[in-house]
Amino acid sequence: MLKIKRVDHIAVGVVDLDEAARRWHEFGFCPGDREKVESQKVEVVLLPAGDTSIELISSRGNDSLSRFLEARGPAALHHVALEVEGIEEALSFLASLGVPLIDKTPREGARGHKVAFVHPKATGGVLVELVEPRKGGGAAPAR
Repeated sequence: MLKIKRVDHIAVGVVDLDEAARRWHEFGFCPGDREKVESQKVEVVLLPAGDTSIELISSRGNDSLSRFLEARGPAALHHVALEVEGIEEALSFLASLGVPLIDKTPREGARGHKVAFVHPKATGGVLVELVEPRKGGGAAPAR
C-alpha cells in the first residue's frame, strides 16, 4: 500500500537560480539555503509555504533537466513531490501494480531525504517524486 502523508514540495525547474529566487522573493517567499545535490546534479533553493515548499531546481550537469528547460523556457513546473511513509515499501507496491518507475530503489535527495521518481507515464505526464524524510528530520548536514 502507498501511504501518502502530504505534498512535500512542488518543483519548478529554472535556468537561473539567482534570478528565480529573487523573483519568488519579490512575490513574498523567503528563500532558504541553497543546496547542491550531487547525486542528482542539481542545485536547489526551498521556498517554505506552510507545511510544504516550492523548490527551485537548477541543473548542475543534469542533462535531463537541461533538456526539459530548453524545451519549456527559463522556468517551468517540473515535478510534484509526495512525502510517503516507507519509501522502499511504496516502490515495491507500485512495481507490483506495474507502475513504471524511474527509480526502483531510493537515492539521496535534497535535505538528505530518501527520494525516488515515478515515470510520468504513470500519471499521464506528471513527474512524481516520492520523498521519505531522513531520520531525525530537519536539514541535512552541510555538504
